[in-house]
Amino acid sequence: MRADRLLSILLLLQVHRRVTARDLARRLEVSERTILRDMDALSATGVPVVAERGAGGGWSLLDHYQTKLTGLSAAEIQSLFVARPPRLMADLGLKHEAEAALIKLQASLPAASREQADFARERVLIDTRGWRDPAESIACLPVLLEALWRGRQVRFQYSKVLCEPSERTGDPLGLVAKGSTWYLVANMDGEPRTYRVSRISQAAILDEPGARPADFDLAAYWERSAAEFREKLPRYYATFLASPAVMRWVRYRGWRLEQETPEGDRIRVRLRFDAEEEAVQFALSFGGDIEVIEPHELRAKALAGALAIAGIYKE
Repeated sequence: MRADRLLSILLLLQVHRRVTARDLARRLEVSERTILRDMDALSATGVPVVAERGAGGGWSLLDHYQTKLTGLSAAEIQSLFVARPPRLMADLGLKHEAEAALIKLQASLPAASREQADFARERVLIDTRGWRDPAESIACLPVLLEALWRGRQVRFQYSKVLCEPSERTGDPLGLVAKGSTWYLVANMDGEPRTYRVSRISQAAILDEPGARPADFDLAAYWERSAAEFREKLPRYYATFLASPAVMRWVRYRGWRLEQETPEGDRIRVRLRFDAEEEAVQFALSFGGDIEVIEPHELRAKALAGALAIAGIYKE
């Protein structure tokens, strides 16, 4: 609704002081032309919105103007009170503070609105842990968080997989929780980089102030970085003929299953693996209930593995 959008624009300007039409259009999911029409409407109602051109420009409110029109809809209230993942808040050392903040917010709501808050808290729980989540060390997380709050550089040891730890010094830009795994985003040599917190050790806050690019957007960076990471994941494709008896195990790895087609009394399946070695292990794991069709190199390796196994048991 347009009235809701005008109020959202007003509150965004009040919070951020100056926002470009492009940013407003992106946040509110409308065109820039729509934003310009909305600005005309706000101005016509007496709201002192002004536009500044050039670098660093944008829309803003005249100094000291403030609205108290902060009424929340039922859906907005519910979105605020959907339970935060308690483990992640505890990781940040903010579990009790988050609970206290929600209690205060709920107490400030009218009685009818409190019912919406209770409704959300009693019906939605977000648990970020997987069923087999390994226990990862996040001992350095409080240090990294403090460096972020204080705007200071941080130095730490970082251990890549199968590599010796190496020292890194940079400007922390943000912390991201992917599921229940924490990542540090930091500027290193002028470029943002991502580091798994469980691989960080000996973190120390430095006296030097951290430099944060004025246009850095943590959410946008993470979306872009995650997409690039997914594109670079190794992929190895193989085709098998499987008996119906093993299909439940094939489908159990549903994210690997690219295609399945009935073929006589068996089923042709195309699967995706991370590496050829993984495909060999899969080919040998079901004995005669599964046969490699292609690639031919994989078929040859499966045959060699099967003969080696048969030789061991024959002896």
